[in-house]
Amino acid sequence: MPRVGIALGSNLGDRAAHLQAAMDALQGIAVPGKPYLTAPIYQTEPRFCPPGSPQFLNTVVEIEFPGTALDLLEMTQAMEIQLGRVRGTERNAPRVIDIDLLYFGNETLNSPRLELPHPRIGERRFVLQPLADIRPDMILPGHSRSIAELLRDLESDEPPLVEWTQPGSAEPSWPS
Repeated sequence: MPRVGIALGSNLGDRAAHLQAAMDALQGIAVPGKPYLTAPIYQTEPRFCPPGSPQFLNTVVEIEFPGTALDLLEMTQAMEIQLGRVRGTERNAPRVIDIDLLYFGNETLNSPRLELPHPRIGERRFVLQPLADIRPDMILPGHSRSIAELLRDLESDEPPLVEWTQPGSAEPSWPS
């Protein structure tokens, strides 16, 4: 069964609670007993969003999944709705939760519903940094450089990411 990378983001409401709910839901569909990798949570500036959008909390998880990539897409889209995501007409509007499939084992897919690996992984520090935290040496299908190399060579005007700490906490807070 393939290892699957999934990016999570939230910039509305209780962002940490939304990420935790999504991580719990993903753990519920993962193959039991297999490693469940979770990157640190980062607070990030909104990218490609309408002006005035709130800051995001972002992370990446990796699970083992027993179905197909399209099965997982349907499940994650249902999770988004269940967690309160409302899809509007404005592209990249603030959202309670965003769940994006990054890769699905060694599979490549280019369909109207899903592209794998995600076509913009190498352009986004808010995805590359947490992914590099858990899979720095991974080389995505169709790529020739590792995640760590993509992050190192990233040309972006994104500011460096700040690891998020829960208010009132001295240590970063994320599930294990």
